[in-house]
Amino acid sequence: MKLTVRDSRPGDIAAITAIYGHAVQHGLASFEYDPPDSTEMARRREAVLGAGYPYLVAEDEAGQVLGYAYYSAYRPRQAYRFSVENSIYVSPDAKGKGVGRTLLSALIARCTAEGYRLIVAVIGDSANAASIGLHAACGFKHAGLLPNVGWKHGSWVDSILMTLPLGDGATTPPPEGR
Repeated sequence: MKLTVRDSRPGDIAAITAIYGHAVQHGLASFEYDPPDSTEMARRREAVLGAGYPYLVAEDEAGQVLGYAYYSAYRPRQAYRFSVENSIYVSPDAKGKGVGRTLLSALIARCTAEGYRLIVAVIGDSANAASIGLHAACGFKHAGLLPNVGWKHGSWVDSILMTLPLGDGATTPPPEGR
């Protein structure tokens, strides 16, 4: 399957909403209970873009959006400004076809080019072998476990923390003026 990664457009919101809605209803990657509507998903996308972060989609040769990904501030305080948190969601029909890896690789390249030093992945569900494996395959290392931090679908759910140093990582001070 040939995939193209590009910046998302407003016309992608219906596909993004459907992909995320399925994850909310049927999975544990998101701790939301109710899928947001397209207006809310458009607002969230605009917030990410408005803060200066990318919001990407992967599409097949027919132009169908198969997944989306973005990164945003890990935490709002200034000391965290060199760290970002990534999010990736893939259509249920496209899982296991390289969409997640393609999107994550594009995010890593953008983060590195923009001078970030660390990407944090907060993975819902310690049994989410696909996401944990994807992040590990792209160089992320296990950084922690938040046991039983959420309650969804009738059970307690863990979160896994994974990190990927970028560029010089923590070996040098960050650039001045940022």
